[in-house]
Parts: sequence; C-alpha cells; structure tokens
Amino acid sequence: MTTFSLEKIISANRDSVFEIFSNYENYQKIFPQHYPSIRIRSVRDNVAVVEEHVNFGSEEFLIMAKHVSNKSALHEVFVIGGDIKGSYFKQQFVDLPQGTKVIVDVQLKFGKLKIKKLFGASKYAQYYEDILNDFVKMCEN
Repeated sequence: MTTFSLEKIISANRDSVFEIFSNYENYQKIFPQHYPSIRIRSVRDNVAVVEEHVNFGSEEFLIMAKHVSNKSALHEVFVIGGDIKGSYFKQQFVDLPQGTKVIVDVQLKFGKLKIKKLFGASKYAQYYEDILNDFVKMCEN
C-alpha cells in the first residue's frame, strides 16, 4: 500500500472550498482531464456511491467509490470496488484567517494490479498533487 499526505492553503472560505471538493457530481464537467467519466449509482443523505474513471498521470483506473461528506469539515472517499479497491482518500478542511487549509491523506492499494505499478508507486503522490492543484485553482477563481 502506498500512503502519503498533502496540504494546501487556499485563498477562499471553507464552505466554498468544501463545495468544490465534495461536488463529485460535477468532477467530469469541471476536471475532465482527471475524471473522464462519473456515474452516480446511489445517494442517501451525506453518502453517495459513484462509478468513476480516474486518471493518475497517464494511467486510468475504474473504481466504485463511496463518498461520505460532513459539511465543510470532512470529505472521505472509500474505494469499494475496481482497480484500486481498498484505497482511501481523506480530505479535511480547516478554517484559517487567510482562507482554508486542505489536508489530504491518501492510502492507495493496488491489489491485483500488475506488480510493475508497485515499483513506480511513489509517482502517484505527484499525480495526486497535480489533481489537488487543479482543485485549488478552481477554488481560487
């Protein structure tokens, strides 16, 4: 399993930052380079099950993800099926005087994927940071 953490300070209020990060319904429209396909399977209260194609660098993963949102504070993504089943993404949102700090903890589990992916696993932190940077740009515009 590959684990890493990232932090970003965003010059925008916490509610608007949270809204963009937790708006998985529009990932395909807003970030097509990272999410070429999104299909919502189920929504109940603050929990949604979503079929996603996710691009990490030049590699595309098909996943089934459970999104759990706690308004303005926490957005968690549990990968419950697909190429990286068992992976976990935790996004915390901290209110600061100058904006919002986003703390992201990632646990990538490659499961039955080819062993070559494990040897290049460290590159996934950079790939995810590229995705995160695009979210930051969207929040600050």
